[in-house]
Amino acid sequence: MSSDQIVTEAQRDYRLLSVVIPCFNEQDNLLPVVEAIAKHTQAFSGKLEIVLVDDGSTDATWKRISELATDREDIKALKFSRNFGKEAAIAAGLSKAEGDIVILMDADLQHPPELIPRLIERWQQGDVEIVEGVKRSRGEESKIKEMLSRFFYFTFGKLAGLNVQNASDFKLLTRMAVDAWGDLPERNLFFRWMSVWIGYPRAEIYFSVTERLHGESGWSYLQLTKLALSALTAYSSAPLRLVALIGILFGVFAAILIIETLFNYFSGQAVSGFTTVIILLLIVGAAILFGLAIVGEYIARIYDEIKGRPRYLIEKTLDDE
Repeated sequence: MSSDQIVTEAQRDYRLLSVVIPCFNEQDNLLPVVEAIAKHTQAFSGKLEIVLVDDGSTDATWKRISELATDREDIKALKFSRNFGKEAAIAAGLSKAEGDIVILMDADLQHPPELIPRLIERWQQGDVEIVEGVKRSRGEESKIKEMLSRFFYFTFGKLAGLNVQNASDFKLLTRMAVDAWGDLPERNLFFRWMSVWIGYPRAEIYFSVTERLHGESGWSYLQLTKLALSALTAYSSAPLRLVALIGILFGVFAAILIIETLFNYFSGQAVSGFTTVIILLLIVGAAILFGLAIVGEYIARIYDEIKGRPRYLIEKTLDDE
């Protein structure tokens, strides 16, 4: 079904739509994604602005953005002084967007622009503040990465106390939801969880991930691991309680060994236990180091927050002014 068929005159009731796109080395994808967005929103009467955030790209991304801004009046753009990460780029784009509704999507066309009319149509039913794009299939993603991703979101949801299993960065937010998200002050950002935490009514629209138009994903396993670790420690205190649980288990285990040792001693059955002692020392040492590592991660998060540094630094801007 085309966007013209989906949208009726009665539904065209927003003033300005902002589409926020974080960009990192997306020089070849920018023109196709901008043209696709313009195509699939032209049936709506509201104005369009496209906010492009260059997250310290090392290719010609900023040059392409500048060319687009010269040719189109609906382009706004920010250029970071260096790579601050996708979460920071999302924060910058949302702060720049002025729309009554804001759609966040990737630049590689894996978030299909043809779904934009459906996101808007669902919001126009009037009962939700967020419309979530949920992956029906994960496209060319490897089975290992898919399995790890599902495991992370299941674990994170249990530890953080909110269901983020179907969360994605492809979503529509109303101005109220964007402003509420902007009021969250933390610097360790995880947009998918934070957008769920604000608690506004939401709906889901399913889509299938397509193959990237150009280039390769910038997310390595190491980067994904760092993001997962940061998210777990920034938004849940459960790992700290895990340290206490380990301590309790080892305490119970030690009590059992003490009782056994005393029984053998007083019954005259005590034997040399050098191997057992070494094994216990290694286990206890590993548990202590594991606990210290978890505590260290939380201290690192506290350290990042109290420094009070900005989430990102902007080197250049382009807008209609």
